[in-house]
Amino acid sequence: MKKKVVLAGGTGFIGKYFAKRLHNLGYEVIIISRKSPYITWDNSKEIVESLENAEMLINLAGKSVNCRYNSKNKEEILMSRIHTTETLGNAIKDCENPPSLWINSSTATIYRHAEDRPMTEEEGEIGSGFSVEVAKKWERSFFSFQVPDTRQAALRTAIVLGEDGGVITPYKYLVRFGLGGVQGPGHQKFSWIHVEDLFNIILFLREKEELSGVFNCASPNPITNRNLMEHLRKTMNRRIGLRSPKWLLKIGAFFIGTETELILKSRWVIPEKLESEGFTFTFNDIGETLQQILNKQ
Repeated sequence: MKKKVVLAGGTGFIGKYFAKRLHNLGYEVIIISRKSPYITWDNSKEIVESLENAEMLINLAGKSVNCRYNSKNKEEILMSRIHTTETLGNAIKDCENPPSLWINSSTATIYRHAEDRPMTEEEGEIGSGFSVEVAKKWERSFFSFQVPDTRQAALRTAIVLGEDGGVITPYKYLVRFGLGGVQGPGHQKFSWIHVEDLFNIILFLREKEELSGVFNCASPNPITNRNLMEHLRKTMNRRIGLRSPKWLLKIGAFFIGTETELILKSRWVIPEKLESEGFTFTFNDIGETLQQILNKQ
């Protein structure tokens, strides 16, 4: 009988990567999504059946934050995370043989804007504002479930880099069209993680049965926005990149339907807990990481 993993929200950039890697490891991968041909969120019976005897549940579901923060989108961003987490938690409680590990997405954005020191799981300071409130309620919903036969881990994930989507695509176009200069002040921190390291963290937590709680999922070597743009230009052989001051970013964000927070918030996040438990990152250096990603495209 094949080992089974349930992947909720498995149709996006990260989900597709995870599904492919899990298939290659011999897993049967069952996807829960908003759309067919997958199990849909309103089919509670099939969700419970999919979770029976599964080795892991990985929940990546949630509306993209790459949008304008109007009242409608704010509500959808929050509820898409809370409702899916609650649906899965209730389904686990209805299982006779629930998954032994439930991994739920969270976000490194839960920490405050940090330019003075890095944020760890133990000593990081929780921030304020809409995105932080979403993260807090998301984690609260997740850990509110008492599921004694299922270990729980929340991944406070930094910005994920990979060759088949995510933030690399818009950054690549900015550099290509000469707009790859410093964004805003330039000294704001950019915490990042390669999608392969994120997947390896899943496997690491699967094996380390004593681990649970929250985990910062970010390269141990965060950089500044200035460093990021320099490396992007170098990798793409573009000598010049126009600077984008804060006021210009606000105008641009309005026209492309997003928010400047994604660029201007200083995310300085360190994976202290994972490293102390012996996890080793494959992708530590942003220059080598960008070379690997962009040379594959």
